[in-house]
Amino acid sequence: MPYLIDGHNLLYAIRGSSEEFAGMNEAIMCSVMNEYFSRIRDNAFIIFDGTGPSDKSLYYGFANLSVKFSGADLEADDIIIDEINSDSAPRRLVVVSSDRKLRLAASKRRATSLASEDFWHMALEKLNRKVRKNPEPSEKHKGLTDAETDDWMRIFGLK
Repeated sequence: MPYLIDGHNLLYAIRGSSEEFAGMNEAIMCSVMNEYFSRIRDNAFIIFDGTGPSDKSLYYGFANLSVKFSGADLEADDIIIDEINSDSAPRRLVVVSSDRKLRLAASKRRATSLASEDFWHMALEKLNRKVRKNPEPSEKHKGLTDAETDDWMRIFGLK
């Protein structure tokens, strides 16, 4: 499911969630969100109000995340509502915002909406889980038994 995220709304929720995140900025949040969407193997579009920094290089090159600033004449809400209304499969969308106007626009098109606080807690839980790797076989560390070694020696004609 593609996600549409109200950037400053989510950032405000993150900063308010604990002292640990009080200093988070847009660039760090985007990096964290890219990691989250990479782990869940999904994509997101984050829209921030305003023109953003003059050097936007920190916001490019994410594999699972597109970042846009609304510019001086539009609000992020307007862009998100346009995206919701123009999507050909809005039921697949997840809109992340605590803004009533955006949540109403999502519900009118039957898109899923998540409050920013709820989404952040869900994302944080996923990010705090260690990435599982396939467990290595015990033989790698213990070695083969004498019988297994004899079998392989016989198979390769070494005994």
